[in-house]
Amino acid sequence: MSRLLHAQTHAWLKVFATSARHLSFTRAAEELHVTTGAVSQQIKQLEERLGFKLFRRLPRQLELTEEGRRLAAVVDEAYQAVGLEVRRLRSGVMSGVIRLRSVPSFLHKWLMPRLPRLQARFPDIELHVRAEDSSLSLRDGDFDLAIDLNDGQVPGLFITPLMEEHIFPVCAPALLRGRPPLRHPADLAWYPLLHDVTAWRGSHEHAEWERYLEAIDAPPLNLRRGYTFNRNHLTMEAAIAGMGVAIARQTLIRGELENGVLIAPFAKRVATGMRYGIVHAAGALDDRRVAAVHDWIVEEARRASSAGMPVE
Repeated sequence: MSRLLHAQTHAWLKVFATSARHLSFTRAAEELHVTTGAVSQQIKQLEERLGFKLFRRLPRQLELTEEGRRLAAVVDEAYQAVGLEVRRLRSGVMSGVIRLRSVPSFLHKWLMPRLPRLQARFPDIELHVRAEDSSLSLRDGDFDLAIDLNDGQVPGLFITPLMEEHIFPVCAPALLRGRPPLRHPADLAWYPLLHDVTAWRGSHEHAEWERYLEAIDAPPLNLRRGYTFNRNHLTMEAAIAGMGVAIARQTLIRGELENGVLIAPFAKRVATGMRYGIVHAAGALDDRRVAAVHDWIVEEARRASSAGMPVE
C-alpha cells in the first residue's frame, strides 16, 4: 500500500478531489491554476496507478464511476479532517472556556449575529455567554470579559472602548395614522412614549428621552408617561407593534430602519456620552484565549463602525 500511495499519488488525489467536486477538468484547472490538459493527464496517471477508472468521459460532461464516487467521498472527508486539524493546531492553546457577560440588548441585536464568525475562527474556545443588565454590578471574578454601556469609568477594572452610542426617536409608520403630524418635538405631546428603564449604567427611567430632548433644545414635555421596559429590544418590539414612540440606539436599530418596520420622524441623532466597552480585570488579557476573544470583538466593532449609519 505504501508503494501504491507514493508522493506523486497524493498530488494526483488533490487534482482528483477538485475534479470530482466540479465534475469538470476545466473548472478544476482554473481552481488549481494549471492547464486543462495537465488535469486530464494527472487523472489518467492516477487511474493507471490505481488500476480502475474514476470518471466516465461523456460528450460535454464527466461522470464519476462507482469507484470514483466512493474514492471521492473518502478523499473529501480526509481533506476536511486535515483542514480542521490544521485550524486547531494553528490556534495553539486557543481552547477552553471563556466567560462573557453582556448587556442584553447589545448581545441580542449586535453580538449574537456575529458569534458564528468567532466560532469559526476559534472552534475550540467555548464561550459561556450571560446576559446581565446594567443595574447589576460588575465584580472582578464574575466574568472574563463583560460588554457594558457606560461613561468609560469602571472602578477597579479596565475597559476597552468599542463605539459611542447615539439615540433618536423611532416609531412604526402605522402609529402616525389618524394622529396629528409628527414633524417637531412638540408634536410628541400627542403620542404615547416608550421607555427603556435600564438604558445605561447609572441611568434612570426617563434618561434617554431627557438626554435627547435637552440636546435638541426641545420645549418642555411630560415624559413621565407611557410604557416602561427593562430591555432596549423589548422597547423596540413595542414600538414596532405601534404602541408609541421610543428612543432607539443607532448601534442596534439599523435593520429595522432599513426594512421599514420603524421610521425616524426626526433627523437629529444625539450622542449619549456613553460608550459600549469591554470590561476586564487587570491581567485578564495575559490569557491568550481571553485576549483572542477581546481582540475579535474590537475587530468586529471597528468593521461595524466603518460601515455604520452616519451621525448628523
